[in-house]
Amino acid sequence: MSANIQARTDVSWLFSGLGSGAGNAAGSNFLADYASIKNGSYRKLMKAYYGGSADDSVKSFASESVKRYSSKAAHTAEETRTLNKVQTASDALKESADALLKTGSKSVFNKKDVTTKDENGVETTSKEYDKGAIYNAVNSFVNSYNSVIQASDKADSSNISRRTANVMNSTNANLKSLLAVGISVNKDGTMAVDKDTFMDSDMSKAKNLFDGNNSYAYRVFAQASMINYAADNEVNRGYSYTAAGTYGADYNNGNLFNSWL
Repeated sequence: MSANIQARTDVSWLFSGLGSGAGNAAGSNFLADYASIKNGSYRKLMKAYYGGSADDSVKSFASESVKRYSSKAAHTAEETRTLNKVQTASDALKESADALLKTGSKSVFNKKDVTTKDENGVETTSKEYDKGAIYNAVNSFVNSYNSVIQASDKADSSNISRRTANVMNSTNANLKSLLAVGISVNKDGTMAVDKDTFMDSDMSKAKNLFDGNNSYAYRVFAQASMINYAADNEVNRGYSYTAAGTYGADYNNGNLFNSWL
């Protein structure tokens, strides 16, 4: 099989690409402005504020709302780079896991004909695992896994942290089986694969770990998809509808203004 999991299919994807651009004044965006204009609160707020009739509490609320919006809707350049690294790393982990999960003629666990000769020169042909190809695929998986752990650790996001913890929990739950094929877990949560131990191990054990819908690799693939989704959400934070089809937190200013006017 080739894994194909779409993390979310809700309406938030429809508008997830609408963000602040250079043409949007003061970092505002289409949906935020529309929310306030549609319900009339923008007009009321501006009229009260610039007409001098607004009391100090309204002026304070308006000022604080702008500050809150700006702090939520924008990431620093460094935060954006970190989130982009999480996106890239989780994409790579999905790809490396998918390579191990392929079925049929593309499966890395297909056995091949291997011919050997004994001391008398008698040839014997048998079906054997291609250990070199399996090791390369598993090593790529481990490297991608480590990149996700390291990138996620630097991201200031509870959603990303929670989903990364799920991946690490899956790894710990399969630690005994991983150790049996030479894969260990470091103190920082990353993994290491000892090539000699792996090549000398029973490949059927590796197959159980990395092949099939109920395998460890499949669960990591699914969780990497969720990490990727969380990183996408963070990058587009403030620029999309919620999963329920309502405005996100950054679009509620218009409704909040009504309670003060």
